[in-house]
Amino acid sequence: MTKIAFIGIGIMGGPMARHLKDAGHDLTVFNRSKAKSEKWVADNGGKLAETPAEAASDADAVISCVGTDDDLASIALGRDGAFSAMKKGTLFIDHTTVSARIARQLAVEAKSHGIMTLDAPVSGGQAGAENGKLSIMCGGKDDAFESAEPIMQAYAARIVHVGGPGAGQTAKMVNQVAIAGVLQGLSEALHFAECAEVDLDKVFEAISGGAAQSWQMDNRWSTMAKGEFDFGFAVDWMRKDLGLAIDEARANGASIPLAAMVDQYYSDVQHMGGSRQDTSALVRRLPKR
Repeated sequence: MTKIAFIGIGIMGGPMARHLKDAGHDLTVFNRSKAKSEKWVADNGGKLAETPAEAASDADAVISCVGTDDDLASIALGRDGAFSAMKKGTLFIDHTTVSARIARQLAVEAKSHGIMTLDAPVSGGQAGAENGKLSIMCGGKDDAFESAEPIMQAYAARIVHVGGPGAGQTAKMVNQVAIAGVLQGLSEALHFAECAEVDLDKVFEAISGGAAQSWQMDNRWSTMAKGEFDFGFAVDWMRKDLGLAIDEARANGASIPLAAMVDQYYSDVQHMGGSRQDTSALVRRLPKR
């Protein structure tokens, strides 16, 4: 049993923390919205902390899953942040999707505290978190990864150590750039098929076993055709992630024009009222016949 502080009991963090509790770990939780952490403790057990520092003070490992760079900096480095209370030799795992810059900054700050850090963004969405089948891409030193891997196995189907600090966040940006391109292609393909007035189910049957096949096609073709977009990862979140990738591309010299274009298309979806719809709502930009 490991003493774990979990900071951020939201759509993703709540199920991940539950898997840790079910695996027999001793959980203390903190959430900025206290009502969420109170409900989580009532439903799952464990202890409730008033601040990140209180949650981290007696922990062997601290895990965070918050929202933005600023949120992460606040819970880690703020006045009542976790770093101020963590013991030397303990582990900080961050599952937030943030910039590679802040991941590297936290690694530097952690070193001065004698703390190990791992930037470990996840892929798999709410369903992956609920089912304990997330994919985790990790950046950090070998000792941090080796300490974190047994803990993360409670909610992950795949865990890959990509490289040093910031590499996990960079891999997540690669993931989102790739998904953006696939969803735009899938949206156009579905729109084209609709305009051609062919049977969409038969088209799916014909092409989904070949080179056009993708997770998005298998899981979203039929729901996109029906105009159903309530499947987890929201347009707002995708825009945040693509913004991180575009900023990183400016810094490293990469050319990602398709990602930049799709980011603007998602802006159109936001203006259409689709901010909280899932990313397959990209097809809404294209008129139905």
